[in-house]
Amino acid sequence: MSVKLTDLQSKEVICISDGRRLGFITDVLVEVPEGKICAIVVPGPCKYMGLLGRRDDYVVSWDCIRRIGPDIVLVDTKPEDCRVQRPKHGLLF
Repeated sequence: MSVKLTDLQSKEVICISDGRRLGFITDVLVEVPEGKICAIVVPGPCKYMGLLGRRDDYVVSWDCIRRIGPDIVLVDTKPEDCRVQRPKHGLLF
């Protein structure tokens, strides 16, 4: 199966276990020598109307992806298992 990065970025990620929407794919992690995608990155939800930054990101392993459809990507993982802390970028956030 071949998938373009631009096609992945327009898809929403939904968790199969509880039906929760994780968000839209913004980035992928690639193994450089092989050129193989190893994970997708979905930014966490906004804090307080987007003014205070975002919560932790979701990094979903490529092995957890069950189906890539025209609009959504279905993943078989718990959101708590793939949560990665966002780096801090300021004094207040």
